[in-house]
Amino acid sequence: MNNKITIRECTENDCTLILEFIKQLAKYENMLDQVTATEEKLKDSLFNKNIAKAIIAEHDGTPCGYALYFYNFSTWHGKPGIYLEDLFVIPEYRSLGIGKSLFTYIAKIAYENNFARFEWVCLDWNTPSIKFYESMGAKAMDEWTTYRLDGDNLKKAGDMYSKL
Repeated sequence: MNNKITIRECTENDCTLILEFIKQLAKYENMLDQVTATEEKLKDSLFNKNIAKAIIAEHDGTPCGYALYFYNFSTWHGKPGIYLEDLFVIPEYRSLGIGKSLFTYIAKIAYENNFARFEWVCLDWNTPSIKFYESMGAKAMDEWTTYRLDGDNLKKAGDMYSKL
């Protein structure tokens, strides 16, 4: 690995930085208005509840990217996996191997722990990321459709349970 690039686990003190990276990623994806995360929510999820994990990439000691992931489970394999929620590198640091370092760091965790898989979603229009993932050997799961319940629809679905 490039000795100018280091990857480290985040600490509680990094929540301000992680939130800034989240906002920069959301801006890139034209979804900044949808960010409701706060430093407090991140601290609670990452450190109090241990729901997710984050790593920080540094180039010559300057934070320049991050990845956030959590564990999932494959019932077919009877083993855990990793779901990559975010991978982001500040634009001026792209093409230096930082994204590859973040990505392979997480792949190494999955491999070394004998996990079943490493998964994520990517926006259809994000051609640079699609090309990067394919260069790493990833294959699109075109036969699967991502579904989501959130906001009022999540509440409605949850409320249905108590009416059964």
